[in-house]
Amino acid sequence: MIDTLLDRTVVLGWSRVGFALRRRGWTDPPPDALRGTRALVTGASGGLGLATVEGLARLGATVHLTGRSAERGEEAAARVRAAVPGADLLVSAVDVGDLDDVRRFAADLPPLDVLVHNAGVLPKERVETAQGHEQTLAVHVLGPYLLTVLTRPGRALFVSSGGMYAQRLPVDDLQFRSGRYGGTAAYARTKRMQVVLAGLLARELAPDTLVHALHPGWAASPGLTDSLPGFDRLVTPILRTPEQGADTAVWLAAAPDVGTGRFWQDRAPRPIHYLPWTREDPKDQERFLAKVRRLTGEPAGP
Repeated sequence: MIDTLLDRTVVLGWSRVGFALRRRGWTDPPPDALRGTRALVTGASGGLGLATVEGLARLGATVHLTGRSAERGEEAAARVRAAVPGADLLVSAVDVGDLDDVRRFAADLPPLDVLVHNAGVLPKERVETAQGHEQTLAVHVLGPYLLTVLTRPGRALFVSSGGMYAQRLPVDDLQFRSGRYGGTAAYARTKRMQVVLAGLLARELAPDTLVHALHPGWAASPGLTDSLPGFDRLVTPILRTPEQGADTAVWLAAAPDVGTGRFWQDRAPRPIHYLPWTREDPKDQERFLAKVRRLTGEPAGP
């Protein structure tokens, strides 16, 4: 009851206050929960991605850090090794929004136990990728879909955002070609798409791949500061640390009996809709998946 109240108030539930209150009832995975497993984290050079890498490494996983810059990736890996002596880390450069680069990268990957889709962008203006796709759609949806179906990991986790609650699935305009473009709106729309996509992939890839989406709450990160400086200044006193924001992703990577196809925050399943007008019907979901398949040229299938 208290947990639900925290969730509905947003400010309390998504801030460090909610994390601290919920944390009291948790049991952490054992220190070697991921020993012998291989994980990959996109957007791992800083913020939530870097905290996720560190959390997975602390549980014994071999962690593959990816980002657009190999140099920044190596700097991030050095920070993790300093915090987790003996951490087994690999670094690669890949642009998740470039589908050709994703295919190149996936072709050389060994089998993955955990894949964390953390890479994110929040552009101020509409930008297209090398394949002509709107950037937030490519980075948050098309690239992650392609990487998931090409690698078929044991668990695939989409780091979404609570901002998706204010958006419905824009199935007729995935590329944001209509209306006035706004980076924040594009971000939230594609975060809604991630949640829908996670549910659809969970059904299609079961039982070999478990798929979940999650949102980290309001967590401090370079992306938040750079993209939404006004919001960042307003909520700084109650922002979660990156480690707190990454906690649910790390926990989902290791926890047994989490099922598949759910939306999580603070280690608990959450509703995927609060506002009635954001709900989509199953036909819209199927149309959305068909468009994602067409744009990537890569159907999922059993």
